[in-house]
Amino acid sequence: MAKKLSKRYSALLEKVDANKNYSIDEACTLVKELKSAKFDESVEIALNLNIDPRHADQMIRGAIILPKGTGKTVRVAVFAKDDKADLAKAAGADIAGNEELAEMIQKGEMDFDVLIATPDMMGQLGKLGRILGPKGLMPNPKTGTVTPDVEKAVKEAKGGKVTFRVDKKGNMHAMLGKVSFSAEDIKENLTAFVKEMNRLKPASAKGRYMKKVAISLTMSPSIYLDVSELMDIK
Repeated sequence: MAKKLSKRYSALLEKVDANKNYSIDEACTLVKELKSAKFDESVEIALNLNIDPRHADQMIRGAIILPKGTGKTVRVAVFAKDDKADLAKAAGADIAGNEELAEMIQKGEMDFDVLIATPDMMGQLGKLGRILGPKGLMPNPKTGTVTPDVEKAVKEAKGGKVTFRVDKKGNMHAMLGKVSFSAEDIKENLTAFVKEMNRLKPASAKGRYMKKVAISLTMSPSIYLDVSELMDIK
């Protein structure tokens, strides 16, 4: 039996033409009109890519610093020792250390959104992979979270860095900001993200790279975008 839609959601559906592929400008203006929650909803992008992630050269993952930030307060932990831990704290890390941080993780005490590690610590951190992996917190060089430059990594994580990874079905999700952002700021973040996706297009990918792309709020219907316009962003 189909779940009955709330009056709130039904009202939002009336604002969106489900059969239309909106331009970037139209979508970024419309998404702000879909605000219905009492909190500052996130603006999210969802892509369905015509790739096969089972092939190593088509596994897309990485990170991007959005030009207008995410609007989200990010708690950052750094797995490092001695002077590197001190540098991380000075750069704004919420937690920095090694043995004590490892103990916290083993106990399931993970009050952070991003975990950064210096390369020399990855041997110890590997033992915690079964805990960190399922939560998407395992540091990775491709996302810039395994690095000797902890100062830069902390500042990027705090300043609007978004990590992304395609799933086994070619789907990808990422945050583009908050509904309180201006339509122009949402557009700038969206354009930067799509530009990075186009840059990462695998040479072996055949056919139309982006099959479907949509943006939405945390509690709103999706607004589908004109893929041909997105593919032209270089």
